[in-house]
Amino acid sequence: MSFAIHTTQTPFRGLLLAAGKGTRFDPAGADNKLLAHLPGVDEVVAVAAARAMLQTLPVLAVVSTVDSELSRRLIAAGCEVIGCDDADTGMSASLMCGIRRLSDAAGWIIALADMPHVQAATHRGLLAALKDGVQIAVPTYQGKRGNPVAFGRSHLDGLLALSGDRGARALLQAFPVTEIPVNDPGIHRDIDTRADLHAR
Repeated sequence: MSFAIHTTQTPFRGLLLAAGKGTRFDPAGADNKLLAHLPGVDEVVAVAAARAMLQTLPVLAVVSTVDSELSRRLIAAGCEVIGCDDADTGMSASLMCGIRRLSDAAGWIIALADMPHVQAATHRGLLAALKDGVQIAVPTYQGKRGNPVAFGRSHLDGLLALSGDRGARALLQAFPVTEIPVNDPGIHRDIDTRADLHAR
């Protein structure tokens, strides 16, 4: 199910995974953490993550088919949005939904919608690595790897063969990875709980 198309001509694409339930944020399942407002910012979590990415390349956001409000906000921000019917089976399902849709791309930067503090400069650094021919690139801050992660086209089959809730971790363990140092603590900050919204 596709809600909108907003793209420009580029061989590389951004993929924003926005289909998680966020049960640690609200065990009752009533509040979606991706629609929580960031303190001091007139933006919700997922849209803030999307806007940073959209400064660098076109973005496809993968959402649960029931997230109509989230879809509307991401479309308004400039994303293409698709629904993933089996998103609740794990992160890999959402990732594969997106990769299948973007299978003609030269490479992908895969970001998580619950990481709104990643800086646009980090996306630019990863895109530069892809353009230089790097096949897997990850950002590092103070020597520690974080998200998002970039993959070149040589890993298309591997991305389409993932399963479970580990995302692309298996590929990071099996193939050479280029580390891109960044001055961006946001690559380690995700929103899992309500307290994370206010963390510094």
